[in-house]
Amino acid sequence: MPPRLLLKEEDIEEAFLKGSGPGGQKINKTSSAVQLKHVPTGMTIKSQATRSRSQNRKIARHLLAEKIEAAEKGPESRTALKADIKRKKKASKSKKARRKYKTSQDGSEAEEEEATNHSDGIIEKM
Repeated sequence: MPPRLLLKEEDIEEAFLKGSGPGGQKINKTSSAVQLKHVPTGMTIKSQATRSRSQNRKIARHLLAEKIEAAEKGPESRTALKADIKRKKKASKSKKARRKYKTSQDGSEAEEEEATNHSDGIIEKM
């Protein structure tokens, strides 16, 4: 994995806003939501995941760094590489699940295993 993108403090404008949506009266009264703007790119992120201002700051900075890195590096960014690895693992797992293994009972001393790939209909001796 490539190293994480570090943001300069002077490039970030930070504002604390009142939250909105579900969460009750407390989230609507306190200014715990964080809005970060990366001045050079103009990208803006708002986070109100928790009731804690400090936690929301950390989450917003992390999301902003990921968003900027994805825009700059494209398919070479950390998020794209992680998604690619996850996609490959899922495809491999799906391919293995399509195979059905069975043991043939043909009466011989040594049992033979056959693998049937149902997507192709091919039976392979193992």
